[in-house]
Amino acid sequence: MTENICPKCQAELEWDAGYVCQACDLKYNKIGNCPDCSSQLEKLQACGAASYFCNTCNELKSKSRVQFKFEQR
Repeated sequence: MTENICPKCQAELEWDAGYVCQACDLKYNKIGNCPDCSSQLEKLQACGAASYFCNTCNELKSKSRVQFKFEQR
């Protein structure tokens, strides 16, 4: 499971209609990038399961291979 850590202070991020760092008072979006081409992935949700699709590679990507990062809002 991926840990949700603040990129600025390394505190654990909390969920409040988005990721929030209480220590820094900053809000973040969690972005998934393709492990093969580094393009931003599209998140597909159905029946409670999330999948990730790369429009550049034109294929589904395994959640375990996705490179997640947090971008400040």
